[in-house]
Amino acid sequence: MNSWRRLSAIKVPSRSYSLLPEGAQSYVGGKWTPSESGNSFDVLNPFDNQVVDRVANCTVKDAEKAVQSAVEGFDKWAYSYTAKQRGAILHKWFEILIQRETELATLLTKEQGKPLAEARGEIQYSAAYFDWYAGEARRVYGQVVPSPVQNRLHLHTREPIGVVALISPWNFPTAMIARKAAAALSVGCSAVVKPAEDTPLSALALAQTAEEAGIPAGVFNVITADRSNTAEISKFLCESTDVSAISFTGSTPVGKLLLAQSASTVKRVCLELGGNAPLIVFDDADLDIAVAGTMATKFRCSGQTCVSANRIFVHEKIHDQYVSKLAAAMKEKLVLGDGMDPKTTQGPLVNQKAVDKCELLLSDALGKGSELICGGKRGEHGSSYEPTLITNVQSNTNIANTEIFGPIASIQKFRDNDEVLQAANNCRVGLAGYIFGKDPSRLQKFARRLEVGMVGVNEGLISCAEAAFGGVKESGIGREGGAQGVDEFTNWKYICTQY
Repeated sequence: MNSWRRLSAIKVPSRSYSLLPEGAQSYVGGKWTPSESGNSFDVLNPFDNQVVDRVANCTVKDAEKAVQSAVEGFDKWAYSYTAKQRGAILHKWFEILIQRETELATLLTKEQGKPLAEARGEIQYSAAYFDWYAGEARRVYGQVVPSPVQNRLHLHTREPIGVVALISPWNFPTAMIARKAAAALSVGCSAVVKPAEDTPLSALALAQTAEEAGIPAGVFNVITADRSNTAEISKFLCESTDVSAISFTGSTPVGKLLLAQSASTVKRVCLELGGNAPLIVFDDADLDIAVAGTMATKFRCSGQTCVSANRIFVHEKIHDQYVSKLAAAMKEKLVLGDGMDPKTTQGPLVNQKAVDKCELLLSDALGKGSELICGGKRGEHGSSYEPTLITNVQSNTNIANTEIFGPIASIQKFRDNDEVLQAANNCRVGLAGYIFGKDPSRLQKFARRLEVGMVGVNEGLISCAEAAFGGVKESGIGREGGAQGVDEFTNWKYICTQY
């Protein structure tokens, strides 16, 4: 167990929010429930390491209860509610999130650290999924198939897959649950949510808003646990025959483990895993647009996103101009500090381990010839780390081959288009990629040939509820969002009727 997470001697401060009940509890079967063991753990603010709150430290026994509750909730939700009724409840959930944006965003910032403006954006983004799937619930169509013989009716229907386990990360603690849950619940599935240890409060707050929206008991359950218990709970969810699907967002190594653990029950597994996004700036790019796009994708959430630009390739003709403009933009717009301070645009990293990783990557790069333009140091508070820019990065550096997950912009110079395409694709993950330029033929070629699931063309922010989110290679299996999002939570059924 990580002792830094258990500071029970520190008094939990008075709450400034009303979304959660007093006491360390999870949400199972429509009720706030302490862990069967009675244990709890502290949730810390990564900026100052102060205790935000304390939550239940659930075990496998608690997970078993949550799954059983979801089994009972599924039968009613899937077959006693029409798609129109489910959609109406999801739309009400959307309205509640919008109404309670400030309270939800404040809680999110306190436990995750991101600036309050970003947290507000995440709540709006989360709400958009409930709005979108409130409509999609009524558009999960089947098919009438022409019969090869007389007097037979052939139908294809789409049925809810059953109970789904949603395992979510800490970088977007509300949005990653919303994106999964909205799709799953829209088609009639019930859910057991296991949030990340670092950010369980946002998940519990989402459970409260679900109850307010009218989600029936057992349909949306949240169990919280520290790292030591999470592994056992996740293994149980993967191996349980009562769980029909696993949807996970997180690191590639953990995704591979969950995929292997799910093999024994041959359940559906949807994985949204790590990325190492290339960002290519061609010699004809509008540099203001390219820099703005780089800032948006690189420094959102302090670089802690799976679609963050990690390998930035800049054509040699415009390299120096681009670097100068990017450095100026970083100096002007990136303010490191407490996420609750309105002036802050860069919050802390999630923990000290993330800071250590940035330091190791930077040290290796500088030792192999990279040039430090700005930043490169720890912040004064908690797990803060300065936004950093380095150039002359070589392909043999660790930072050129590792998902950074931190605020380091790493620039590589290129000359030949074919070579940069090969370099961009020379990676076992492929979630997102970005290209900036004006030549439509070249942009189309690269958009098609980049081995990623999503491409931003002259755009750094590409995610929305209406579009399918997901990657290729070791970046995952399946898609979230858009019309495709319900595919992970439905089964096709063939019905043959003689008349």
